[in-house]
Amino acid sequence: MKRLKILIWHIHGSYLNTLARLDHDWYLPVKPDRSVGYSGRGPTFDLPDYVREVPAEEVRNLDLDLVIFQTPKNYLEDQYEILSPEQQRLPKIYLEHNTPRPHPTDSKHLIDDPNVLLVHVTQFNQLMWDNNRTPTVVIEHSVAIDPTATYQGQLERGITVINGMQKRPRIIGLDIFLKVREQLPLDCTGMETEELGGLGDIPYRHLHKRVAEYRFFFNPIRYTSLPLGVIEAMTIGMPIIALATTELPTVIENGKSGYISCNVDELVEHMRRLLADPIEAKHLGAHAKKVAQERFGLKRFIHDWNAAFARVL
Repeated sequence: MKRLKILIWHIHGSYLNTLARLDHDWYLPVKPDRSVGYSGRGPTFDLPDYVREVPAEEVRNLDLDLVIFQTPKNYLEDQYEILSPEQQRLPKIYLEHNTPRPHPTDSKHLIDDPNVLLVHVTQFNQLMWDNNRTPTVVIEHSVAIDPTATYQGQLERGITVINGMQKRPRIIGLDIFLKVREQLPLDCTGMETEELGGLGDIPYRHLHKRVAEYRFFFNPIRYTSLPLGVIEAMTIGMPIIALATTELPTVIENGKSGYISCNVDELVEHMRRLLADPIEAKHLGAHAKKVAQERFGLKRFIHDWNAAFARVL
């Protein structure tokens, strides 16, 4: 397809880092205060040169092909603030990162428009959201991380990677994380984790080599889309321990790529065994890496997104 000019807000940095691997001209609106959605390229990501910042007040002068929304504010407020009337009539995609809220099955999606394409990141999300009249497609995750980051597992500790755990404690499983940390060595990294005695926000370009030192990756989240942190850990060849909720039961096979369960005590026993058995951990991680390569490969991701672009155009 032809090279496209696409406007997108910076909402989910790790996802944007992967989406930017599609070789198009990407425009990120910025404001002087670098407020939510207007932070531009960001300091921790190495985005390609064709991802450009543009002052929000100059967006209306761009010759765009399509617009990607990711939040209600993008759709309900931002577009009317920074887009010209002509740009507001361009092909639109709404990228939904989240599981439905407030209710898991009865929540109607914000978008109710046959002329907008609603992109879900998991089959679970597409199934659970009430998508109204809006056409939908599922584009599963991929990640673009340092290819030299490879699982080592020499640290007899587990690692959890989550931003802002304190802001959504029940959904994120902060209570579960703290309970497990009392029973075995477990660290956490991500924004604001230093308040929990964690490692803080490690820049994305350095994150995965640091994570690779740990014996296993633990995901305590109760209810969310498939976390990119899980896919990143699988990609570097790391065994996964996680709750058996949302999309994860279709990704992690017990005894093959890690362990999943809704019984936290059972998961703790699996963690103890991996801490004592680095050979099993390495074996599980190798299978996890194979799954990541086959299901969450970057080539497939790029193909799916270009197909979505062709569809709305």
